[in-house]
Amino acid sequence: MERIVFLDRGGISVPLRPPCFPHHWQEYPDTRPEDVVGRLADATIAITDQVAISAEHLAELPQLRLIAVAATGVDHVDLDACRHQGVTVVNVRNWSVSVPEHVFSLILALRRNLLAYHEAIREGAWQRSEGYLVQVEPMPRSLSGATLGIIGVGALGSAVAALGKAFGMEVLFAERKGAAELRPDRTPFEEVLAKCDVLVLLCPLTEESRGMIGAAELELMPRHAILVNCGRGGLLDEAALAQALEEGAIAGAGLDVLTQEPPRDGSPLLDLKRPNLIVTPHVAWISDRSLATLAEQVIGNVEGFVLGHPRNLVV
Repeated sequence: MERIVFLDRGGISVPLRPPCFPHHWQEYPDTRPEDVVGRLADATIAITDQVAISAEHLAELPQLRLIAVAATGVDHVDLDACRHQGVTVVNVRNWSVSVPEHVFSLILALRRNLLAYHEAIREGAWQRSEGYLVQVEPMPRSLSGATLGIIGVGALGSAVAALGKAFGMEVLFAERKGAAELRPDRTPFEEVLAKCDVLVLLCPLTEESRGMIGAAELELMPRHAILVNCGRGGLLDEAALAQALEEGAIAGAGLDVLTQEPPRDGSPLLDLKRPNLIVTPHVAWISDRSLATLAEQVIGNVEGFVLGHPRNLVV
């Protein structure tokens, strides 16, 4: 009988149906690093949303056969150790309809300067106005006719591109940074940065992509451009972005992810109190429909592995 342990069930706030094979199920709202081995001591299948599973953990878990990640990103699982130990890793894919919506929520809020207008109302500026409106600088910029640069050409990037085109935007998909060859329908990385009015990061965090947006890359962007990151926090240098915003090197930024989550040690971006910076706490993926799709895919991935037709394989 398979023994399944969900290390951090608390993050998935929708029902999970039971797998269709004999099993023993144990779940925890969350799990501290020092408790991972103890909780997986008898498990053959581990499910994790964000709890890290390291090489040190795996060395003490010889019975573990499958790690089912209840997310798309797998940078919190030691994939090399899994390969060495023969542990299969699967993830969920193309499940969140809400991420593209969140991306455009940030884009629209920044481009329409909504935070500054909201604050003007709270401070009574409209109530005291002699005219019928209150205009706050900078003037809102239209998306129609603007250029949308996307780094990360997966399902999410394609969905964001479709929304951008619906707004009348020109869409550029960036080639990998430093790539020697240009693939069809891709634009050189630096050219996308130089041309974009809006830059969206949606790629996974790898050794290749870590820190790919720093001071030099931000300097390539037009001063009126905004940056949105709903990929992974480690994709950009937070100190460099904070400086760029303070100096007006770019016009704004919207982030749903930070390098450290939760940011207990702080972040240069959290210290900024600016209407052209919006930070949300890694919630772009959350919606009723998205979570229902994720829950079904997690169980389907586990069933596929046990029944001999694995899917969404990472390792």
